[in-house]
Amino acid sequence: EVQLQASGGGLVQAGGSLRLSCTASGFVDDENVVAWFRQAPGKEREGVSCISNFDGSVSYADSMKGRFTVSSDNAKTTVYLQMNSLKPEDTAVYYCALDLGGRRCGDFYDLAIDYWGKGTLVTVSS
Repeated sequence: EVQLQASGGGLVQAGGSLRLSCTASGFVDDENVVAWFRQAPGKEREGVSCISNFDGSVSYADSMKGRFTVSSDNAKTTVYLQMNSLKPEDTAVYYCALDLGGRRCGDFYDLAIDYWGKGTLVTVSS
């Protein structure tokens, strides 16, 4: 009933920037938490960033702090992940995920993920 789609990935040189978008179809109210995860081949999925559309709280994994910025539009229908100063180690498939009952961003792995979006591939060349 709810579909999530991440988009905006592509090939970029180290030091460059990309902006990813996450858009939901189906009924989603404006009180939820959206998180970004990524997974590189041979590695475990890791949390990237999180934003609460309930209270505006945000969080970032340590390696992304100062480089990535998560935001939502005014209608809370789309969430963005602005990625700057990209490094080759940022290469991964990026996924957005929705916690319908979420209120605040905290530990990514404590979120009750209701829906996972199809990922978008980010490739950073050296």
